[in-house]
Amino acid sequence: MKTQVAIIGAGPSGLLLGQLLAKQGIDNVIIERVSGEYILGRIRAGVLEQGMTDLLREAGVGERMDREGQVHHGVELAFNNKRVKIELEKLTGGSTVMVYGQTEVTRDLMEARAGAGLTTYYESSNVVLHDVKTDSPYVTFEQNGEQHRLDCDYIAGCDGFHGVSRQTIPESSRKEFERVYPFGWLGVLSDTPPVNDELIYCKTDRGFAMTSMRSATRSRYYLQVPLTDKVEDWSDDDFWTELKRRLPDDVAAKLVTGPSIEKSIAPLRSFVCEPMQYGNLFLVGDAAHIVPPTGAKGLNLAASDVATLYKVMTRVYKEGDKECISQYSDICLRRVWHGERFSWWMTSMLHDFGQGDVHDTDAATHEKFMSSELSFYTDNEEGRRIIAMQYVGLPYEDLA
Repeated sequence: MKTQVAIIGAGPSGLLLGQLLAKQGIDNVIIERVSGEYILGRIRAGVLEQGMTDLLREAGVGERMDREGQVHHGVELAFNNKRVKIELEKLTGGSTVMVYGQTEVTRDLMEARAGAGLTTYYESSNVVLHDVKTDSPYVTFEQNGEQHRLDCDYIAGCDGFHGVSRQTIPESSRKEFERVYPFGWLGVLSDTPPVNDELIYCKTDRGFAMTSMRSATRSRYYLQVPLTDKVEDWSDDDFWTELKRRLPDDVAAKLVTGPSIEKSIAPLRSFVCEPMQYGNLFLVGDAAHIVPPTGAKGLNLAASDVATLYKVMTRVYKEGDKECISQYSDICLRRVWHGERFSWWMTSMLHDFGQGDVHDTDAATHEKFMSSELSFYTDNEEGRRIIAMQYVGLPYEDLA
């Protein structure tokens, strides 16, 4: 088999890249190690920046998003039992975010790809990337017990943090930066009406909490928990009781509880791999970078990678310009590091790093610094504007 661009991974970044390339007549094949049903069963974030929503519309998959997604004009920060609204639209000159679940984005992209008759191999095993530093890279994999070889011009590694793409780059040719946080997020999905029209980020003496939603009837809530906690340690009643303790009193009084339909604990880390390109292999999304979810940047940074690679491939195939390939990593990393810094900053300000230990001098000092930081940026309009500008995301950078 032969294609122009081999895409490793059928998550939202791989599917979005494939859809955009196909719109330009650029042939692509996606190879995925798990089933489509498994991918759709993964519960992920759903706060989309303007750049990503525009990209989905360009790919021809924005109709349901525009019909069912919720445009948010602001977010709230709650601390010391008070609520501060960050008026995104007002403070940024018109920018907003869209709440539309990542699962729904993925479903729309899957249906569009199937409808267009584009090739995707699900449940592929033993995926190996070959000769990525040459002009003739190829991918081998097994499908239904048969060995396959896919020759291509370029490979897009959209297969996540644990995928084969980044590991294909020799350790001597990549540098990795990582910070692992001493807590995780316990998330609960429930078919209950959201407690608030917009997201609330809560800083409390008991730890961080967040209220979010997927629709007018489905809510998503989070609690900061120690890394030693397990899902089975938390009953639904325990979760709702603790969430109420961490919400502002007026919000807690409105909380509607119910059975969880999904419950999971996600560890938090900041991670970046440099460079994001090795020969004709390009890393996209979680294959190259991970952010703590506090800044709502993970899926959006992946989309900005897709936008850059899409522009590169379009110029390569439409204009014969291969010089632009060398710009990919630098352009992506500039935006990635901005997103990493903002996510780290929000995480640092809003979480309890001392796990409640008042005798930990370093943690107590950190808490004083971050409480002052939070007050400083929320007590004046210019500070709130800085938060808003970063939350809605930077404009996508064009190729030179």
